Amino acid sequence: MSNEAVQEGGSSGHFAVFSSQNSNFRYTYNKIREVKSYRIGELFAAYRDILWDDGRHKYNVSSFIGEIDEILLGERFSTFDQNTLDNLIGTLRQRGNSNATINRKMAALSKLLRKAHKMGDIHSLPEFRRQKERAGRIRFLERDEEARLFAAIKSRSEDAYRLSVFLVDTGCRLGEALGLIWNDIQEHRVSFWITKSGRSRTIPMTERVKEVIKLPPTTEGRRPKGPFTKFTQAQYRAIWNEAKTEVGLGADEQVVPHILRHTCASRLVQGGIDIRRVQMWLGHQTLSMTMRYAHLATNDLDGCVVVLEKPRADEAQHSAETSVFASPLTTPSPAKAARKESGSEPAKARRKSSKGK
Repeated sequence: MSNEAVQEGGSSGHFAVFSSQNSNFRYTYNKIREVKSYRIGELFAAYRDILWDDGRHKYNVSSFIGEIDEILLGERFSTFDQNTLDNLIGTLRQRGNSNATINRKMAALSKLLRKAHKMGDIHSLPEFRRQKERAGRIRFLERDEEARLFAAIKSRSEDAYRLSVFLVDTGCRLGEALGLIWNDIQEHRVSFWITKSGRSRTIPMTERVKEVIKLPPTTEGRRPKGPFTKFTQAQYRAIWNEAKTEVGLGADEQVVPHILRHTCASRLVQGGIDIRRVQMWLGHQTLSMTMRYAHLATNDLDGCVVVLEKPRADEAQHSAETSVFASPLTTPSPAKAARKESGSEPAKARRKSSKGK
């Protein structure tokens, strides 16, 4: 057997073949990739501008990821196992985070890790399970509360008052209103293109919304890009907080600008609008989000009261006639009772009487 071998490898470099007089040997090889490890903060820095648009939500996500990186003590990893995730959730719960807050933080982490896994930065993903959330009480403004609060806002800023009316009658989010431009407003309708769900929607406007989107005359001669573009969220919230303190709502943590969206939804449901149309009006991605307001649709249950308020005498008579405990020997049938009241006797009884005569 010759020890000489001739290499017949191709130019691709993916495989090589060696041969001799008595045997052929073939082997393949792949490129070896270096396994690297990353911190959560490094992954976020790499993909945050790809995964999240600029705005308040991105700011919140940045805070969530920063806290997670701090809990993990800046640990570097190439795989993110289930035990690491479970310990992370346990630490968040020990810090007083509610299940709803944990879900929001885990949603941000899951989105980041899935992107990193797709790009080959990490090589395994844990199973993210949604924590069970309690259905909390939804706070909305009564009519008198709205009147007092809006009056206090108007005394501070006419533009902030116009924005408040727009928010409560459209039910849009604050960011959606601030992002409006004049081309989004056509005749009697307004379109929201920059939304949380990424889905645009168009809704009709109330009469007072049509009034508040009209800007007062200005001496500058130049109209802004949109009806509320001169405001930032921070500026509006500052005016809001001052006004709510003035009218005695300062201690209520739920009285934030987003309460105007809850107020709009609540009024629609209480007014008899079906839940599917409310979902379309608010732009909720899933019906389950809108179902939080379904308990306010009490008009659908009014028919139940009619049944419960039936005369008690009718119920008593009906129960006596149909009781499962009544004996068939002692309880007359409806037919017998009717004949007894009319004074008629059965034919059999009449025949016996005639024979006796």
